[in-house]
Amino acid sequence: MRGGTSKGVFFKVADLPEAAREPGAARDAFLMRVIGSPDPYGKHTDGMGGATSSTSKTVLLSPSNKPGHDVDYLFGQVSIDQPFVDWSGNCGNLSAAVGPFAVANGFIDADRIPENGTVEVRIWQVNIGKTIVNQVPIVNGAVQETGDFELDGVTFPAAEVPVEFMDPADESGGSMFPTGNVVDDLEVPGVGTLEATMINAGIPTIFVNADAIGYSGVELQDDINNDETALARFETIRAHGAIRMGLIDKVEEAAARQHTPKVAFVAGPRSYVASSGKNVESGEIDLVVRALSMGKLHHAMMGTAAVAIGTAAAIPGTLVNLAAGGGERNSVVFGHPSGTLRVGAEATQSDGEWQVVKATMSRSARVLMEGWVRVPGDSF
Repeated sequence: MRGGTSKGVFFKVADLPEAAREPGAARDAFLMRVIGSPDPYGKHTDGMGGATSSTSKTVLLSPSNKPGHDVDYLFGQVSIDQPFVDWSGNCGNLSAAVGPFAVANGFIDADRIPENGTVEVRIWQVNIGKTIVNQVPIVNGAVQETGDFELDGVTFPAAEVPVEFMDPADESGGSMFPTGNVVDDLEVPGVGTLEATMINAGIPTIFVNADAIGYSGVELQDDINNDETALARFETIRAHGAIRMGLIDKVEEAAARQHTPKVAFVAGPRSYVASSGKNVESGEIDLVVRALSMGKLHHAMMGTAAVAIGTAAAIPGTLVNLAAGGGERNSVVFGHPSGTLRVGAEATQSDGEWQVVKATMSRSARVLMEGWVRVPGDSF
């Protein structure tokens, strides 16, 4: 399925080989073989993956036993060239495909599905223990996939699927800001001391100012992904930020935790030409953001990182908020390599702590194919 600007291989847990129905080495090996990883050639020729962070994704779904929820959603980010599956976070883009899958595969009681209209699907995101809500469009009693909703980073228009990320902040450490600050000085050996906003919302994310690392904020993929020195510098920033966020204890552990945290850089609104050739005018956006995923600049924006952007933008004083002009706001439109995206967040402050009720955005989703995927029996 495609969900937002990502695509992944979706399974019902009950359809998996018995050895892969439970977490563990067999499940990881099975999913790696499905995708075609690890692939030292970086092509995924012998699997279902697309050899990018947006297309080496797997989703496992099952009916939910969580009260008030319809479906359990477990996301596995498969490394392209290393032998592991990262279970440390969610995929926000594929979140938009979970509701349509649940409706089409009998997870939702038939009496809840209108002949025409929308059905609310409540999703329990297992990786992060959070609730996601899809408003799934229905036509003639079935999921509507075609429509005129355009999403930058996706070639064809489709039906709009509004997505709500409820209480998106990870407050297991006591705050969505693990350091207790909306801005910190982050010391990065070989790079310098950078101002950084480190936030756990949607997905753990490290934001830095574009100009502090020599960028304008309107770079496209080829400007960064062909520069091995730049990629190594970003990975160093990510690793040291992960330590400050309490996600890892040693720099060396970052290599086995590629999916989280993300690292992104921000700047005020600027005009540029997106990768599609679309002109993005500074007057139509609040800021520009570029983010890296699995060691490469993302072609658009990860959905979970968009949640982090919307949340940080709603909180005065963060680097994201300041890049957007400062002050209080409940939504922003930001420019990314493929175009623009609007994301909203409702933030409140209580006893000195910031809380976010929900973050919202619209995506689209559709089934690309369904059937059997062949996996050699001795591979898991």
